[in-house]
Amino acid sequence: MTFLPSRALVTGASSGIGLAFARRLAARDCDLVLVARRGERLEALADELTAAHGVRCQVIAFDLSVEHPGHRLLEQVGGEVDLVVNNAGFAVQGPFVEGEPGELVRVIAVDVRAVVDICRAFLPGMVERGGGSILNVSSTTAFQPVPSLAVYAAAKAFVVSFSQALWEETRRHGVTVLSLAPGPTRTEFFDVIGDEASVFGRFQTPDQVAAAGLRALDRRRTPPSVVSGAGNAVVARLVRVVPARVLTPVLAGMLRRAKASS
Repeated sequence: MTFLPSRALVTGASSGIGLAFARRLAARDCDLVLVARRGERLEALADELTAAHGVRCQVIAFDLSVEHPGHRLLEQVGGEVDLVVNNAGFAVQGPFVEGEPGELVRVIAVDVRAVVDICRAFLPGMVERGGGSILNVSSTTAFQPVPSLAVYAAAKAFVVSFSQALWEETRRHGVTVLSLAPGPTRTEFFDVIGDEASVFGRFQTPDQVAAAGLRALDRRRTPPSVVSGAGNAVVARLVRVVPARVLTPVLAGMLRRAKASS
């Protein structure tokens, strides 16, 4: 059965996976609330989707690293949404002790705190109405410690665990919560951290990732955690059975070699 939300909120909608979700949802005749920092890109996307599909798009230029982002968004949305795609996120790469403290804290603010606060803001309405869905975008880095991406990988591990707990808490109310773990994806994210993170799986396009997320929602009885791409799913399963004391040094060496050759 095709999942057909009437109105969806997508964070990080100005590029990459968020942009792909917005386009696919618009093609399903879903009105959109588009959230990202770059307002001009969002306005252009809104014009594109309205012209192509006749959907209504609300644009909110917003920095998710602020305090209480979910509740601030809820105030601006001005109406119900029956799907939230928590896609926005970023990483700081390099040895933890060399990282700029403010940027490391901002990774947690966007990748963890904002996800929690947005879920807390929008879930009560879904529970009260007896329906709705939240899709939290994680990463295959969530399934093992990652030297040089220590904070990001730990943040994405939180997203997986958090989503699994919410899945159990809310499903009896007719609400679906799941995490979607892409592997390496051809987005601006890799312009920042480099292609060496491809050791965590095979590259996909943003559209392939968005399609995998919507297929999971189409299934209704979806598991609480989904990996995008068969090859990435195999890698994710394998790394979870190798002890961290064995896996982590191997990953660190692979990342160093990949970085040196890039």
